[in-house]
Amino acid sequence: MGENVEVGVYGIQEARKMAKEQGLDLVEISPKADPPVCKVIDYSKFKYEQKKKQKEIKAKAQKTVLKEIRFGPNTDDHDFNFKLKHAMNFLKDGCKVKAYVHFVGRTIVFKERGEILLLKFAQALEEYAKVDQLPKLEGKRMIIMMSPKKPK
Repeated sequence: MGENVEVGVYGIQEARKMAKEQGLDLVEISPKADPPVCKVIDYSKFKYEQKKKQKEIKAKAQKTVLKEIRFGPNTDDHDFNFKLKHAMNFLKDGCKVKAYVHFVGRTIVFKERGEILLLKFAQALEEYAKVDQLPKLEGKRMIIMMSPKKPK
C-alpha cells in the first residue's frame, strides 16, 4: 500500500519492483505483523514531515519558567511586601518561583530567622501557589520552591 499502490499482499520482490518503478522507497511499517506491513513512500519526505510534527509538538508544549527571589535574613517588611507582589505576578503568569535567603558572612547564625521568613512568604502566597519544596539549607542559601496553583 502507499502512494498509487493498491492495498494487498505482495511478494518482497514484487513490492520492491513497484516502488522502484515509481521512484519511491519501500518502507517497513510494522515488522511484527504477519505478513509484515510495508508502504511505498518517499522516505525523505516522510522523515521531513515527522520532524515537522515533532517541532510543532515541541512549540506547543508549555515551557516552565523559573523566577528567583532573593532575601537576606534581616529583610524588612516593606522589602518583603515588595518582593511578595513580584512573586504573585510571576505565579499569575504561570512561572515557578524559587525564593531563597542568602546568608552572607556571620548571618548564617540566623538560620531560623531565614526559615521563618520563607515560611511567612509561602503562607502569604498560599492562594496563588503550592509549595514544592519546604525551606532547605544548601550551603549559604535556604531555598523554598513554589509552583502556581491551577485555576479551578
